[in-house]
Amino acid sequence: MNFWKEHGSLRMAIIAAFFVVGLVLIIVGWKMTGKLAGLGLMLVGLVLLLAALMIYNKPFEDPKKR
Repeated sequence: MNFWKEHGSLRMAIIAAFFVVGLVLIIVGWKMTGKLAGLGLMLVGLVLLLAALMIYNKPFEDPKKR
């Protein structure tokens, strides 16, 4: 799919937003020591960081392998 290659500025904005929000959630969750909600926030932050990495790598996928 060429969507991510054609819309580079949108891709970078989404990556930046996911990265910043993910880091904030991880830091806020880390400060909530001993609370289950802190763990939940850290997991959501981790998912956002991994989603940013996935979006970053999407244009470089080899379409022949599918």
